[in-house]
Amino acid sequence: MARLRQAANRYICKKFDMGKEITERSADYSQWYIDLVKKADLAENSDVRGCMIIKPYGFSIWEKIQQALDKMFKDTGHVNAYFPLFVPKSLFEAEEKNAEGFAKECAIVTHYRLKADAANKGKLIVDPEAKLEEELVVRPTSEAIIWSTYKKWVQSYRDLPLLINQWANVVRWEMRTRLFLRTSEFLWQEGHTAHATREEAEKEALLMMNVYAEFAEKFMALPVLRGKKSDGEKFPGAADTYCIEALMQDGKALQAGTSHFLGQNFAKAFDVQFTNKEGKLEFVWGTSWGVSTRLMGALIMAHGDDDGLIIPPRLASIHAVIIPIFKNEDELKRISEKAEALKKNLQQAGLTVKYDARDTHKPGFKFAEYELKGIPVRIAIGPRDLENGTMEVARRDTKVKQAMKFEDAAKNIQELLEEIQANLFERALKYREEHTTIVNSYDEFKKTLDEKGGFVLAHWDGSSETETKVKEETKATIRCIPLEENQESGACIFTGKPSSQRVVFARAY
Repeated sequence: MARLRQAANRYICKKFDMGKEITERSADYSQWYIDLVKKADLAENSDVRGCMIIKPYGFSIWEKIQQALDKMFKDTGHVNAYFPLFVPKSLFEAEEKNAEGFAKECAIVTHYRLKADAANKGKLIVDPEAKLEEELVVRPTSEAIIWSTYKKWVQSYRDLPLLINQWANVVRWEMRTRLFLRTSEFLWQEGHTAHATREEAEKEALLMMNVYAEFAEKFMALPVLRGKKSDGEKFPGAADTYCIEALMQDGKALQAGTSHFLGQNFAKAFDVQFTNKEGKLEFVWGTSWGVSTRLMGALIMAHGDDDGLIIPPRLASIHAVIIPIFKNEDELKRISEKAEALKKNLQQAGLTVKYDARDTHKPGFKFAEYELKGIPVRIAIGPRDLENGTMEVARRDTKVKQAMKFEDAAKNIQELLEEIQANLFERALKYREEHTTIVNSYDEFKKTLDEKGGFVLAHWDGSSETETKVKEETKATIRCIPLEENQESGACIFTGKPSSQRVVFARAY
């Protein structure tokens, strides 16, 4: 049935010259992903190598992500601010591990002016007399500039905690890029908090990991694993990194969010001290945490199918689209009156609705277009529907159609959207459960990675040497160390040495 549906989609694309045919997932998953991003009008490559242009439809989904997360941040006591894009090189170098970790990805500003090249009319060259006294790093992350600011803001325990988030762009000069998943410039939010005690900072780091997990599951319909990163995978300069890990439909893992307990590392690097209640000087304790436009990639790969995107209703910028089926102007006029009334009714119920009355495109073209864009609900209204007082409603996740009375539309479509949201989560959860495997030997480990993929739960001896060798031989990394208690002990699959618990391995993006 799925093949017949896809064949019909391709027929429509060719018949109406849509140019929207996409590669099958099973044939080339990577190309399928690129096709969806570009042909669903989410984003495209820019003239700057490795950078992307997020198109209006893609940005409207990112805005929904922003709005939901921003509310969750503010509900937990955080406030927004903004810090400079440029970081003086001396500040960036202050925390050594952080600087070393990002050094290869840094873009540097060395001059502040161009001038006309007299020998080549219309060309500009760098003015050698406009060299900066100190080079500026284009932020790959903002710990340095923010902690140098916190030194000015914090003197007493009364100034703590600082619970600050910023929505910004960052630049990491990536060698291999893929739209949304890895680009030289991307959008994100980054929280940076300062606390009086270790316990308070550790609690904050765990809190934000859980906020990210709640967002992923509640809004993205994406089940995630929560855990701690190994020393080899943690954020440069952090004492501990907590994370949420999701599984994509090709069996690869995707890090969907991280929250870092920084200890006092950055406070000591930037001399951020406060006078405690006893009048003694102490270094503050810090955290940082962030998610990025990589979530857009997760959304596509977790739910999309061979016909296009499937957007979870809670992140859909358009919940429902109404498409008229008509033969002449008189029919369109009568249908439009009903459709506009329906649209208003649904909007009053809090839904975002589009009525596509274009007479330049056939209904078949529109069906394929909105299926490709992943709009959760499609409503078709024709002359016979007006006579019967019903409309045809199709859900994007299952493609199931049903007749629905106009007067029941608002209530029924709201319920339908909740059903779609729940179904997408359960479908993704089922896939993850089917692709989570417990192994007890290295041969079984390698066979599972090659033949099945997904999350592999295996014992590890805790050493960075073993972690590195497994990664080199299999391309699998430790995605997280689960936080659950009562883990079983065993023997490392690689060395046979004692292991206190299983960790989660996977090949990842």
